[in-house]
Formats: sequence, C-alpha cells, structure tokens
Amino acid sequence: MRVLVTGGAGFIGSHYVRSLLAGRYQGFEDARVTVVDKLSYAGNRDSLPADHPRLDFVHGDICDLPLLLDVFPGHDALVHFAAESHVDRSVESAAEFVRTNVGGTQTVLDACVESGVGRAVHVSTDEVYGSIDVGSWTEDWPLRPNSPYAASKAGADLVARSYWRTHRLDVSITRCSNNYGAYQHPEKLVPLFVTNLLEGIPLPLYGDGRNVREWLHVDDHCRAVQLVLTGGGAGETYNVGGGNEITNLSLTHRILELCGADESMIRPVADRKGHDLRYALDDTKIRDQLGYEPRVPFDRGLAETVAWYRENPQWWKPVKHRSQSGPGRAMTT
Repeated sequence: MRVLVTGGAGFIGSHYVRSLLAGRYQGFEDARVTVVDKLSYAGNRDSLPADHPRLDFVHGDICDLPLLLDVFPGHDALVHFAAESHVDRSVESAAEFVRTNVGGTQTVLDACVESGVGRAVHVSTDEVYGSIDVGSWTEDWPLRPNSPYAASKAGADLVARSYWRTHRLDVSITRCSNNYGAYQHPEKLVPLFVTNLLEGIPLPLYGDGRNVREWLHVDDHCRAVQLVLTGGGAGETYNVGGGNEITNLSLTHRILELCGADESMIRPVADRKGHDLRYALDDTKIRDQLGYEPRVPFDRGLAETVAWYRENPQWWKPVKHRSQSGPGRAMTT
C-alpha cells in the first residue's frame, strides 16, 4: 500500500502521517507514505520523522502538475490536506488562497486522474457553510462561505465533487470543526494563546469573545479521515465534529487556568471583518455509516496540548517568531 499525502508537513497532515508510520490504522501498518509539501511558513519538516524508512518526502508545490505527474504514479490512495488555512491572511490577501486551495486542488485531482490513483479524500472545513445561529449543519446544507479562505475551500469542494461526477474519480470530502493539538502553527487560537502566556505576552481576543466554535482533537480528526478513506463513498461528504461547543472567551479562560494566569492577560482587539458567530456540525452520517466517534475528551486534550507547548519550545519558538508580525497579532478561529 502506497499513500500520498499533500500538505503532510502541516499540522493535521503531519499528525496523519505520523499515525500512518506508527502503524495505528488497521490494514495500513506497513504502508509507504509519500509527502508532497511546499514548506511554506506553515509547513515544518521537523513535524515529521526525518529518517523513517517508509517515508518519502517531496518538496514541491501542489500547483506544479509536471511534478505531481512524476510523483503520483504507483500510489494507491491520496489524502489531500494541503491548503492555505489562516483566515486573517485571506482577509488581507486572498490571491494565494484561491491559487492554492482551488487551483491546487484541481491540479492534484488532475494528477490523480492521469496517474490512475484509485482513491482520494479531500479534507475541507466546516467554514464552507458560513455561520449558523441555532441548530447544526448536515452535509446537504448550502455552502455560504463568509471569508476568502472559506470561499476558496468551498470552491475546492465543488471541484472535488465535479471530478467524481465527470471523471468518476473515487473521491470523498470531509468537513471538520476547529482542530487543536500538538504541532499546530502558533497563528491559531490555542497555540497562540498558550505560547503568548508562556512568554508573558497578552492574549489578543477578537471582539467580545462570544463567537462559538466546536473543537476537535487532531487525532480524532485523522481517525475520521482514515475511516472515510477506507469506507467512505465516492462523491460523498462527511462532517467530522468534536461535540465541544464553547465560546472563544470561555476557551480563553480555560487556557489561562491551565497556564496559571488570570484574565488581566486578555486584551480585546477589533473584531475581524466578516467574523462568523457560530459553527456547529451534525456528524450523524459519519457516526452511523462509518462508526466514528471522538475519543479525546476536550479537557484532557486541551491540558495535554498546553503541556506539549510548554515542553517543546524548541519547536514553536522558531516557527512563531519567524512568521509573526508582532505580539499583538489577533488569533483566528
């Protein structure tokens, strides 16, 4: 079995790759893994085992079709994580998000069709649905993205669906809620706030903190992706939720407590343009059809995540200070 993973040096992709190489997924214990990653600011080679005998690493852009056509042949499956994912950056400049997320997905799927890759999973986000005041989204909900990032991911989802319908590519789509865990880039809420507190820097909280998100541990997400890879239907979409709805302000207080700090460290900042108020997924489909359920309790997972950042400054400090525009940069979620 040969599995190709785009964006495999990023936060979620690297966790999936490490899980594959550790033999954690039944039937894939001996799988050989090829990672294609551009190593942009959010990709980190140090998130992967450098010399694992079953890992091949290709430094390249998913928009480079000739490169992909050299790499893809001989692989049995593709898991497509590669994407620009930082909402704030998409608000400031959307072009790279459209190029990578829409054009890159189209190029990756072209390479699958031309190379005969038999199975693919396109990893997306709940943000394609927009914002929901009450209730939760099913997979049949209309796509109403509100940020350039979310719009580019919605476009990628539609491209993926079209390749199933037009080219009969065996591709499924997953849409997950907010992820957290080790090795996440410090531009995102949880690692930004944790690392700020570890450095004695205040926490830039958007608006009044009432925005509600549903949190999913990265390990649960990657298990869901694997379930979809092995058992999902062609042309089907699967929501992947964590079942943990919490306001950003409440999450901030939990992080403060875990870091031994108090609310005097909170610095409200102007809200982001088009900031969605609430996300909520109905993931009944993947639970009923594929037997998915999250295993990592939120309190435990958050505490373990805080501990990981406390114990691994050698990973996050170079990443954070290489890309951060300043200590007051607001979080994204």
